[in-house]
Amino acid sequence: MSEQNAVAQSHSSLITHQPVGAERLSNLRIALVHDWLNQLGGAENVLEELVALFPGAPLYTSIYAADRMPPAYRQWDIRTTFMQWIPGVAAHHQAYLPVYPFAFGATDLSNYDIVISNKSGFCHGVQTARGRRKALHVCYCLTPTRYLWLFDYYREREQLGGAVSAILQPVLALLRQWDWAAAHRVDHFIAISTTVQQRVKSIYSRESVVIHPPVNTTFFTPDPHNRQGDYFLIVGRLIPYKRIDLAVQAFNQLPHEKLVIVGSGRDLAALRAQA
Repeated sequence: MSEQNAVAQSHSSLITHQPVGAERLSNLRIALVHDWLNQLGGAENVLEELVALFPGAPLYTSIYAADRMPPAYRQWDIRTTFMQWIPGVAAHHQAYLPVYPFAFGATDLSNYDIVISNKSGFCHGVQTARGRRKALHVCYCLTPTRYLWLFDYYREREQLGGAVSAILQPVLALLRQWDWAAAHRVDHFIAISTTVQQRVKSIYSRESVVIHPPVNTTFFTPDPHNRQGDYFLIVGRLIPYKRIDLAVQAFNQLPHEKLVIVGSGRDLAALRAQA
């Protein structure tokens, strides 16, 4: 089998849920791409599955804070950008949004056969073509970049003033242009849900197939003793777009019900005050 045919068939496996054959992929150079590695969430759960599917594939990302991530990540071949050396970036990565296009745009992966980006931010902007070299780029899209396309929602949630919003508007316009162009360099999109599929279509004018992320179903095995608590539970990162504040507002109107929230994040103090 030629290398070109092997690339095409391996991509078919990704799209159609067929098992990824080790023999088919053994001669292919595969790279994984992730936005940032400084926090744990659903995107990182997906990333762990990709690493398990493609063991040994290097992982390119903007920043990596080893002290904030699971120890197992230290066994991975993680390759960062120049952003790794920006002081304080791991704690405040959102403040550097205009820098990510430069970081990923300078990441040349054209020497690989297949590039798989796990995208909710800017990592789909890596370079996969240079001269006669061209990698097949498959983007597993968790969502089009929220900060760019849902800015009005974020402005309200982050309580940004009019002056700050006015300053950001021209920057956001440029970032949207870059984001849209980067999306059109991707060869194939995979969406995690029909909702994301619709967003990819409406925002990027790109078609995609849906492959839902894996779920550890054994974690949700019913308790054989049929025990039931006297409270409702939310587990997740306490950040604005999760809208946990809506749940708190609802339970403030339900004095006889109890809500337990498990998680950490920059909304913690605000949620405590609201409760």
